[in-house]
Amino acid sequence: MGLWRRCLAGGFKQNVFTARARRYDSTLEWALSPANIPTSVFHNLLATFQEHLPLWHRYWEALRRALKVEKLAAYDVHAAPTLSPPTVTWEQAVEWTCKGMEPLGEEYVAVMRRGLEEQRWVDFPPNRGKRMGAFSTGAQGIYPFVLMSFNNDVQGVSTLAHELGHSMHSYLTWQNQPPIYAGYSLFAAEVASNFNQALVRHYLMSAVTDRDFQLALIEETMANFHRYFFIMPTLARFELEMHERVERGEALTADLLCGRMAELFREAFGPEVEFDAERIGITWAQFPTHLYSRFYVYQYATGIAGAHALAEGVLEGRPGAVERYLTFLRSGGSGYAMDLLREAGVDLSSPEPVRAAFAVMRGVVERLDSLAG
Repeated sequence: MGLWRRCLAGGFKQNVFTARARRYDSTLEWALSPANIPTSVFHNLLATFQEHLPLWHRYWEALRRALKVEKLAAYDVHAAPTLSPPTVTWEQAVEWTCKGMEPLGEEYVAVMRRGLEEQRWVDFPPNRGKRMGAFSTGAQGIYPFVLMSFNNDVQGVSTLAHELGHSMHSYLTWQNQPPIYAGYSLFAAEVASNFNQALVRHYLMSAVTDRDFQLALIEETMANFHRYFFIMPTLARFELEMHERVERGEALTADLLCGRMAELFREAFGPEVEFDAERIGITWAQFPTHLYSRFYVYQYATGIAGAHALAEGVLEGRPGAVERYLTFLRSGGSGYAMDLLREAGVDLSSPEPVRAAFAVMRGVVERLDSLAG
């Protein structure tokens, strides 16, 4: 732990030094300035997250009843609420994903289906030595390939939809932009991936009504919200506070890092979850590459918020919503992500998209409530 502490503290100090050398008022302002993102976006996100912590506490209670345990431990949040999870074939996952994306139009679905069924965009079979996780990668002039391990479950369907969101973002950007604008920022990227998950989930919520499937779908949905709308905002709060401590000239000891991390998660978990401060306090050392990337983690939360706001417009059939979203995908890096998203129909300088995403989460929690009994 000592090595991780020294590396992380050194990274924070380096950030503070660079921000001051470049005459920024804060490290946060320096980190957000290349993408022209106002610091209010970051602060609005954290304030809205804290405002909605009671919703997370309500979810823990519903999950406890679904799992039929007297007290929920922090590690129980990853437990499946059904003992009979559905088995999903690769062919079924492809079909569900394509059906879920139909609101974006025939051309979008045709390109995606061709990539899945003919052009072999996705390396999906689990193999010995294959790295964990999933990602989409490529370059202009080739296909936007996806690496993942499909395990015949609902989580695999969601992962496929997520990574295809990135791949279709890349595909449409490469088809419409010169090389200089062929990339896009993480701030924009996580919108596209979560948008696909939102549409596919919406389709599956009504298309497959089996109780065990619904519980598995809720588990997948809340696992995504847990990472994007619980873990990442909490890490962002921690990251901001540690940078501010360095700016004040304070030391970052291992005890401080672990203690403050535990306090932030204790607040977030609330009274419904049994808390192991030692186990939870070391969370900062589980995300070293995230925290070294200077104010990177908050973009996962803004991504899911922007995605659900745009998905809502498409699903409700608002005039121009589909074309505005596709224009956003085609724009790549030709403009600042905040501006491109605003033109697509979502303003992330306002807390409203974050509140709207929590409203979606509330609906999922209510559904679990009703199924848990």
